[in-house]
Amino acid sequence: MLDWRDIDTVLLDMDGTLLDLHFDSHFWLEHLPRRYVELHHLDQATQDILRDRIIREQGTLNWYSLAYWRQELGVDIVALKREVQHLIGLRSDALDFLTWLKQQHPRVVLATNADRESLALKLPLTGLEQYLDAIVSSADVGVPKERQEFWFALQEIEPFDPQRTLFIDDNPAVLESAREFGIRHLLGIKQPDSQRPERELEAFIVLDRFATLLPSA
Repeated sequence: MLDWRDIDTVLLDMDGTLLDLHFDSHFWLEHLPRRYVELHHLDQATQDILRDRIIREQGTLNWYSLAYWRQELGVDIVALKREVQHLIGLRSDALDFLTWLKQQHPRVVLATNADRESLALKLPLTGLEQYLDAIVSSADVGVPKERQEFWFALQEIEPFDPQRTLFIDDNPAVLESAREFGIRHLLGIKQPDSQRPERELEAFIVLDRFATLLPSA
């Protein structure tokens, strides 16, 4: 699928790409609304109102900011995440892929919309950090990956040639933004959430397994 001789930099998303999105789906759409109602002694119908409110922020920095939701909802978001942290896990063969990349020595950068509080929770539990040369969060640059400004900022922090870069992400809006910036090699993820159906992205090739990217596959 890829000629690795053409790749100097690999940019990787975290949630839904390297990590199973099930944790985030469950936390934001099930666990947080339920616990919010319990902690504030509210009517059960409030869960649906909160879900709608969360979804309305999709694609913004607020959507990804634990500090924002802590302030808005008056609950300790990190503590609530820790209640279900057993759901945090790598996607099937992500570790094999990361191990292979480390052996091949392209520059491997985590380019994520997750904020630093989310990273502080997930990185120690998954061991991702040892496979990465750098981590750049959209919170660091002040704009999400859905916007062009992110890519210009990323290139300032981590210089890369878009024509010799591979970027893998499960979010089609983010992939479209990366394409607009000029990143040549773009791949989506067929099943970001192990508990939800596979999907196709009309405008992008999607991966079922990382193993299909390896020369020996």
